[in-house]
Amino acid sequence: MKKRALALDALRGFAIIAMILSGQMNLTHLPAWMAHAQVPPNASFDPSIYGITWVDLVFPFFLFAMGAAFPFSLGSKLDKGENKYRLCWDSFVRALQLVFFAIFFQHMKPFVISSSMDLTSCLISISAFGLMFLMFVNDILPFFRDFKYGTWEVKGIAFIIGFILMYNLEYTGKKTTEFDVNFSDIIIIVLANMAFFASIIYIFTYKKPYYRLLVLPFVMAIFLAGANEGWVKLVYDFTPIPWAYSFYYLKYLFIVIPGSLAGEYLYEWINSDTEKVSENKKTNGYLIGLSSLALIVTNVIFLFTRQLELNVLVTIILLVGSYFILKPDQSSFGIFWKKLFTIAAYCLLLGLVLEAYEGGIRKDGSTYSYYFVTSGLAFFGILFLSVICDYFKWIKSTKFLVLSGQNSMIAYVATALVVMPVLTIVSVTNYFDVFNQGLFMGFLKGLMLTTLAILITMYFSKIKWFWRT
Repeated sequence: MKKRALALDALRGFAIIAMILSGQMNLTHLPAWMAHAQVPPNASFDPSIYGITWVDLVFPFFLFAMGAAFPFSLGSKLDKGENKYRLCWDSFVRALQLVFFAIFFQHMKPFVISSSMDLTSCLISISAFGLMFLMFVNDILPFFRDFKYGTWEVKGIAFIIGFILMYNLEYTGKKTTEFDVNFSDIIIIVLANMAFFASIIYIFTYKKPYYRLLVLPFVMAIFLAGANEGWVKLVYDFTPIPWAYSFYYLKYLFIVIPGSLAGEYLYEWINSDTEKVSENKKTNGYLIGLSSLALIVTNVIFLFTRQLELNVLVTIILLVGSYFILKPDQSSFGIFWKKLFTIAAYCLLLGLVLEAYEGGIRKDGSTYSYYFVTSGLAFFGILFLSVICDYFKWIKSTKFLVLSGQNSMIAYVATALVVMPVLTIVSVTNYFDVFNQGLFMGFLKGLMLTTLAILITMYFSKIKWFWRT
């Protein structure tokens, strides 16, 4: 019997919710661990600071979830015999859409259109949000639902309107008042690069995961050799369209490709036989869920506080304990969790061994330790969510994660294009100075704006208006 897995949606949902929260809090009075480790509150970027915070897990978890979706979005089509080169073209089109998304979203923020965030700029932002439904929702118009070419004509017109809008606006909230193709959302640009390059790698290593992993040493070699003169440096520096592509973005393959392995394990589990959960197995579920969560929390705390030896000791103890919990379990869940655990432990330990290299773990500029540690923790994240979402089926308590994860791109833009413009129009933002008055109020601002964005996202997920980017 085919099962439905919610853990992947929940992981993506956690990542996007944490991303919104971390970006909307007033950090003035908040402690350093509430911000990026290299950008403490009330301070500028400092690359000499090493360590990570929970905020530094947000983007790699999202990238990991992107890779984990490949077996469902690409692998299922390959199973049906679809042409690989057609799928490569589809991946290229998807990347182009994401590049447009990154440029359009950045230009349509109300404080970019107008530094004063007036009524006109707010209405333009809200209208841009509505226009994006025509760009990215495949079946929003029932009349076109069964007519592929009609749907793409509507999409094409929406993209043209979006470009005309961007090109003709005068911007007072950025350095230049004119449209600038280089002015884009860097996170979405990275996703666009991963949508193309990681997809191509997955397509041609389908059912050959070890071949997929063999790509990573070559990527690492180009990064290392690219610092010196020679043909490798030419490859590294080659950027024909710098506003859309840079080899530098491919460093995130170290997170996306391991994520594709987690997706394959998840895909295999979904198609395995179902079983009734016994009370004894429930105990194992609690234990492996708690140990997975503990591994994430302790690594973040000890790496941030630079208690490196203690972190390695605690990590090894938790890994050994988890190994003996999982070892005798031959159920479909047990086999699935053991696969996740094995590669999670490998990535995490490799990242901790590399911790001293490049000075220490750091998100900006990112280190190899950062890639492997966050990949390992993402494996434990999906293991933990598999326990609570798929094993114990705590659906009501995790529904906000799942629905947010199913429509993550709406969640990503909702605060800037809907929540803030609406609050500005009704004059609520006039009272936002109250959020500067202490630690609690600074956090409350982020919590309030995040909640509103997630409620909007959940609504569109419930009515099944999904953005397909």
